[in-house]
Amino acid sequence: MHWPGQAPSPIGVDVLRLDKLHPIVSGNKWFKLKEHLAHITLGQPILTFGGAWSNHLVATAYAAKQAGLKAIGIIRGERPALLSPTLEDALTYGMHLEFISRQDYLQKEDPVFLGELSRRFPGAYIIPEGGGGPPGIKGSEDILRLTDTTGYSHIACAIGTGTTFLGLLRAASPNQTIIGVPVLKGMEPLASVDTRVLLLPQYHFGGYARHPQPLLDFMNSFYAATNIPTDIVYTGKLFFAITESIRTGIFPTHSRLLIIHSGGLQGNRSLTPGTLVF
Repeated sequence: MHWPGQAPSPIGVDVLRLDKLHPIVSGNKWFKLKEHLAHITLGQPILTFGGAWSNHLVATAYAAKQAGLKAIGIIRGERPALLSPTLEDALTYGMHLEFISRQDYLQKEDPVFLGELSRRFPGAYIIPEGGGGPPGIKGSEDILRLTDTTGYSHIACAIGTGTTFLGLLRAASPNQTIIGVPVLKGMEPLASVDTRVLLLPQYHFGGYARHPQPLLDFMNSFYAATNIPTDIVYTGKLFFAITESIRTGIFPTHSRLLIIHSGGLQGNRSLTPGTLVF
């Protein structure tokens, strides 16, 4: 496709629209969940973590319902008077919600804390936040098996937990560069995991889920030019970073870029209606 704002050049850009795969288990979520689900025995409850607008929570709730499994969501923060549409959806799909303080939520990877959860919910299979862990990474490898991706010199994705990014890195060819655009601060160590990594850490717009007006303006103009919707947490920042990188000429001549659209559009429901044109 011709990239918006890009002068005619020999650089090619395509978008792998994972957001079109499923209306609820959107984008990369199914890939991260499927290997976890393969480890679950019939009747075993699923327990996982997320915030009020977590794509992972609602995807897990729906996938569990389809598989006939009980799902438990450990939610960051005290229970609000009015639940977000995301949490309302999770409830609709049968997920039991447990709200904990933000301080306690920071312990979500602590063995002692996880042991306490296991005692409270006996037999539960615990999926890390965002579908992370080795099963999530393994499942993410299959993203590059959806179509022939061998002709691309660069493959780009947003980075939250890093699960999808590490899966793409494992599945990519030795001569491909994997571009990661962190959506939160502190992800710089990922730049050193492999020589094929190109990290663009300066596009987090202030931190996780921060969405200042310049980002919103870009998302609207990008949609007007391409008809591709993006979200305020992940893909808006990803496409902004790639647009800026093309404009500033960081890619060698004749590069071919594949950008992974990881879905997550439901998170835009946190915005005031009319903020986005799509």
